Amino acid sequence: MDNDLFSGIGVLRLRLVASLPRSAQNHTLVRGVCVLHVRDGAEVNERDVSPTANIFLLEDEIMSSVTQPATRTEKDSLGPKDIPADVYYGIQTARAVESFPISGLRAHPSLIRAIAMVKEAAALANRELGLVDEKTANAIIEAAKEVQQGKLDQEFVVDVFQAGAGVSFHMNSNEVIANRASELLGGKLGEYKHVHPNDHVNYGQSTNDVFPTAMRLAALLELEKLYPVLDGLIAAHDEKGKEFHNILKSGRTHMMDAVPMRLGQEFHAYAGAIKRAKKSIEQQSELLCEIGLGGSAVGTGINTHPDYREKAIAHLARISGQELDVVDDMRYAMQSNLAMSSVSSALRNLALEVIRISNDLRLLSSGPNTGLAEINLPALQPGSSIMPGKINPVMAELAAMVSFQVVGYDTTVALAVQAGQLELNVMMPSMAYSVLTSITIMTNMLRQLTEFCIKGITVNEKRTDYYVQSTVSLATALNPYIGYAKAAEIAKESVKTGKSIIEIARERGELSEEQIKEILDPARMTEPVRPLDAAKEREKIKDRG
Repeated sequence: MDNDLFSGIGVLRLRLVASLPRSAQNHTLVRGVCVLHVRDGAEVNERDVSPTANIFLLEDEIMSSVTQPATRTEKDSLGPKDIPADVYYGIQTARAVESFPISGLRAHPSLIRAIAMVKEAAALANRELGLVDEKTANAIIEAAKEVQQGKLDQEFVVDVFQAGAGVSFHMNSNEVIANRASELLGGKLGEYKHVHPNDHVNYGQSTNDVFPTAMRLAALLELEKLYPVLDGLIAAHDEKGKEFHNILKSGRTHMMDAVPMRLGQEFHAYAGAIKRAKKSIEQQSELLCEIGLGGSAVGTGINTHPDYREKAIAHLARISGQELDVVDDMRYAMQSNLAMSSVSSALRNLALEVIRISNDLRLLSSGPNTGLAEINLPALQPGSSIMPGKINPVMAELAAMVSFQVVGYDTTVALAVQAGQLELNVMMPSMAYSVLTSITIMTNMLRQLTEFCIKGITVNEKRTDYYVQSTVSLATALNPYIGYAKAAEIAKESVKTGKSIIEIARERGELSEEQIKEILDPARMTEPVRPLDAAKEREKIKDRG
């Protein structure tokens, strides 16, 4: 169906978008676009729909042109409901899609993968304990593996903004796995005779222990992608540090001239900051490894076998490849989301360092004729629709914008983490979305920044040489020899007359030519150096004049 057909706004009589045929769904849910559900007879005025909303309405004539698909009827505690016959999700998922057409955003792939791992681990434990028969458990395990492989991603249709605690997403998972497992056993979708989403897939489990477990595990899985990218960024900065070791430049503090330094030192410092930010993330992520699976509804383990918890978490550790631990207090694991706020804040700190470094890159490359222009960033695209020849520091700009977003997500996580009440924090879907998205966009951005910016930086040596010889803070090196006051006089005279520090020091005749050349050598100022013997004469020199 033509995508343009989905832009009409008018008086509508719609079925739930899930009841549209697959061809239509490809233009709606699958693409992250929601079709607003309007009950029969309801009128929707154009002014009621935001012009920027990613929500579209179908006009009657368009609906009439859509061949109505086959449906099946499922029933839950609220009553019966028709849903498409060929989908793997069930009635509770359909209700959630109808209730929460908010963003068009679906669960992060790592969250889908993680919850499928939890379901596999639970089925293995329940099979070993004789709580779920072997045939049923094996089908659940096979279906869960297919979900982990991404084969059923299109069936996870619940919006990231949904019911509290992630109940909707959890039931979406239970229904998909149950229906696929039933199919593997020769059953039909939606009949749940062979495998039931609650009685089998969710045996001994609750959203309240499954979702936080999946959320923590998903963060660990996603962080595995970030760490090598951070290592690459660190290495790239260190390489530039070595390459630029012999490039002398003027340091700057308060955005004003400071003493000389090496450009390589600047880049080594960037590497050091990222290295420490990575270490902080690794340290905070250890809290994610404390798993409360088996806590069930309120952390007491109701409806679970005494050995289930240990077995399920051991299986989950093996399946995921993560070093997971059975938490020492299941109530803590359910009430508190300290692990998520700790990792989120560590990601925020990384983002703050990236913002700072990106700002430096933009300043150091500003120009080419009226800025600092000490370094050149790779030219990736024309920078203006009106100014010919203009090139912008686009990767540094991108780095800042993505990092701003991560800082914003951390604020969301902080508010969500403090919003728990009593035995449960129901704001976990917001935490999961924010932390996982932060990791993903930071990973992707830093990969691009490394490859298309840092590795290609070059230096303008004429500009750096000019600045290092021109900085009035060269006078700082005179302090041990003539005292701070006399050095300050030389600096002021340099600013006033435009003469260099070396010229003025030479004119004053207080130091020999050999001493001036050695003391005011910019390279000598870039490392701690024992003062020359001339420093012993400082008090005599200060007393002159």
